Amino acid sequence: MSWFNRVRNSLPFVANKRSTDETLWIKCKGCGEMIFASDYADNLYVCPRCEHHGRIGADTRIAMLMDEGFELLPQPEVKEDPLKFRDSKRYTDRLKQARAANPHRDAFTVASGEIDGQPAVMGVQDFHFMGGSMGMAVGQAFCDGAEEALKRRCGYIVVTAAGGARMQEGILSLMQMPKATVMVRKLRQSGLPYIVLLTDPTTGGVTASYAMLGDVQIAEPGALIGFAGQRVIQETIREQLPEGFQRAEYLHEHGMVDRVVRRHDLKAELAMMLRYMRGKAAA
Repeated sequence: MSWFNRVRNSLPFVANKRSTDETLWIKCKGCGEMIFASDYADNLYVCPRCEHHGRIGADTRIAMLMDEGFELLPQPEVKEDPLKFRDSKRYTDRLKQARAANPHRDAFTVASGEIDGQPAVMGVQDFHFMGGSMGMAVGQAFCDGAEEALKRRCGYIVVTAAGGARMQEGILSLMQMPKATVMVRKLRQSGLPYIVLLTDPTTGGVTASYAMLGDVQIAEPGALIGFAGQRVIQETIREQLPEGFQRAEYLHEHGMVDRVVRRHDLKAELAMMLRYMRGKAAA
């Protein structure tokens, strides 16, 4: 660091240039353009130039989609580090690190309330917490949300964003797939709507279970959605994959996604679906 910068940073009344730049500007991951952070937030974290939909946390997503007055369900208490797993770090240390950087104890948060006056329970997966990976806490939180929807006799909306199963929990993580599937079946048997909003990215065991079991599948524009990665698929089938493969628009074109909806229109879209499906269930 130069003498000038050392002196400049030591002065309390002069803002640090690096922190100021990082606070004021955001670089779009879609087009690479610099955007005012305030403009980006006002536009729901969507690039005003290229429409790239940025990744957002669970609290931001819930506040964006649900009416004021919603309540967060308690986070489930599960046995932590049941396998005493360690790679380059202990699993318990990874959990501590993730919790220090996030507002919740794990990657799945459930809220109960209304969406434009329509009663609903919403579960949101947060990619910022260990890649949104599905472990026992995520599986239990998903099931708690489904139970709350059954109790309230309302729709259950799940917003997915995950890299797949949490490898540090081994087979116990994979067991969350059938566990969540049973709860989806209970919702269906009760005639309650189960709507999935697929966001970037939704992959692995989450895609192979509750992410693809919705009565309606909605996706945000440009979201990466798939099971295995593109490189693994290409090496397996020894063929070049088509352009846009595993993106929301490609899946919509091929029938795996019902709608691709801009973030600005999601709340109205979800309320409309809940209103329609609730009426059908009552009939």
